Amino acid sequence: MRTLSKYILITFVSCLTASFSQTGKIQSVSDDYRDFAYVKTSEVLLEVANKGYRSVELLQKLANSFYFRNEMEEAARWYGELMAMEEVIDPEYYFRYALALKGIEDYENSDKWMAKFHELKPNDLRGKAFKSKEDYKSVIEEVSRDDISVENVEFNTEFSDFGITEYENSLVFASSRGGGRKYRWNDQPYLDLYSVEKTSQGYGEVKALDGKINTKYHESSAVFSPNGKYVFFTRNNFYRLKYKEDDDGVNRLQLYRATLSEDGTWDEIHKVHFNSEAYSVAHPALNLTGTKLYFASDMPGTFGQSDIFVVDVNDDGTLGEPENLGSSINTEGQESFPFINTDGDLYYSSNGYPGLGGLDIFVSEELDKKVSEGSNRNFPIENVGQPINSPADDFAYYENLVTKRAYFSSNRDGGKGSDDIYTFEIPDCEQFVAGTVIDLDTRELISGAIVRLYDGEGNEIEQTTVDADGAFKFELECEKEYLIRGEKADYTAYETRFTTPKKSQELLLQLMLTKDVQSIGPCDDLAKILDIPIIYFDFDKSDIRYDAEIELQKVIAVLNQYPTMTIDIKSHTDCRGEAAYNQKLSDRRAQSTKQYLIDNGIDAGRLVAKGYGESQLVNDCGCDTANAQQCSEEEHQLNRRSEFIITSIKGERCNDN
Repeated sequence: MRTLSKYILITFVSCLTASFSQTGKIQSVSDDYRDFAYVKTSEVLLEVANKGYRSVELLQKLANSFYFRNEMEEAARWYGELMAMEEVIDPEYYFRYALALKGIEDYENSDKWMAKFHELKPNDLRGKAFKSKEDYKSVIEEVSRDDISVENVEFNTEFSDFGITEYENSLVFASSRGGGRKYRWNDQPYLDLYSVEKTSQGYGEVKALDGKINTKYHESSAVFSPNGKYVFFTRNNFYRLKYKEDDDGVNRLQLYRATLSEDGTWDEIHKVHFNSEAYSVAHPALNLTGTKLYFASDMPGTFGQSDIFVVDVNDDGTLGEPENLGSSINTEGQESFPFINTDGDLYYSSNGYPGLGGLDIFVSEELDKKVSEGSNRNFPIENVGQPINSPADDFAYYENLVTKRAYFSSNRDGGKGSDDIYTFEIPDCEQFVAGTVIDLDTRELISGAIVRLYDGEGNEIEQTTVDADGAFKFELECEKEYLIRGEKADYTAYETRFTTPKKSQELLLQLMLTKDVQSIGPCDDLAKILDIPIIYFDFDKSDIRYDAEIELQKVIAVLNQYPTMTIDIKSHTDCRGEAAYNQKLSDRRAQSTKQYLIDNGIDAGRLVAKGYGESQLVNDCGCDTANAQQCSEEEHQLNRRSEFIITSIKGERCNDN
């Protein structure tokens, strides 16, 4: 984003103000530096630095010169030299160094310097965002798209081209291809707005936008009203042939509105009422209905270098009072280039949140709906991932969900100019969930099971009954929450909730149903049938713990269900302690368990209770073995248990008792 980002930074960033105090040669370029003539300044500073002259001020200015021209390899080199001086410097240089390192894909060192930046400025939203998502690279990898192929549009030039919007059957964008006087910052002509017609073969001839919009200064970032009657756009503070600067000599960016005249040209240029010579307002975006305008500004109330704001649009095209979107969208860094798609999702660029490079593109879904409803300012955001984002600056996202065509701008390697426009076809998002219904215990397919699909609010969408293959399949929507449930008589239902991603997928599931009705008979262990944990007693204790009471209530329920059932309560200890003592302890535990059942209404004649001490261990944790000292407390606990063996039911007896 080298043309417009510099032009943004002139207005949004009040940095680079330290005075030079080095040799006369350095002093001679200070005016050029403050006027943002970086090409000339960096050459002079580099010559001095290469001769071995070093100072904090020199290295700051030299590194900044490369940083703001997006020459990140050189910027990282000189910021590294600056850090090696171990002088007290503004923490902002730590942040810039981290971004420069990202620009050369040295993410490991970038993260280290972001961590140091956070240590020095713990309340800075950029540092907080980094600390909250230190795994940001894996998160971005998850949302990255391998089904998108980006292309450099054919009408890009060797100059800066960026910022697509649509008007009728044409694309409107900013470009410095027009010739004429050059901007000192990058030695390119000033930006104008251009249009190019979309044709069946591609694109037609690129033409400057008709009317009075373009001037000898910068114009960019246009957005047209839904009825096509007016357009908002960005321009330098140049109105009615008057060029105005603030008290520091900086010409700020402003928003203007033009009206479509009868001859089809844009006329009647008006400034929006909250423009100011003291701050910038830029990069307008309208929602679907044209009732709200989003833009970037560093006006009072801004968190950082530039924030995203929203303002109501009146029927006559005039605007209300701006409102900052808040700290879940904005940081102390740069937030700019907002775009609202027809679903109300906000796309914008930021260098304040963890990303792959300088500016990354982020999305906050349904933000316009939330703003219109007056909901709170907690707007979740997501990095859109690769290949849209890269180690370079990626910005000015635009998409048409009807034509399935998207555009964005980038200064990534491999382009034709300093900034280029890229495009891609938005792939269709096909979602399916498929799988089988399986018995958890036997691992056999379950035929005749019903599988139900619900939306995120619990409303049933669809159901199917599986055949002998136990298979099911449903077609879904993208980016939706669903719940799927498998159920069958005599089984406990199984359900799982999931959210579909943006890109196509077929989610494969196994619905594992547990048998709810199980046959029981003599010699069966109720503890296993009822899935009762076998741990009941603390070390050297025989009293019933509360967690054991919950499990014993299951035994009571079965005994009440089968009045003819009798059981043998077997209690055990671990090996620690004397064998005689453990025998008595297990007897107390068995009797304690029996008494609990009697106290809860079970006839004593149906119960036999006996302790077995340490004689029936379930593992190799016997105290007379070599393993005893290696056993953990958890392994010893496995032996402190009670069992419930069915001795008779419905007249049948367990001959093994």
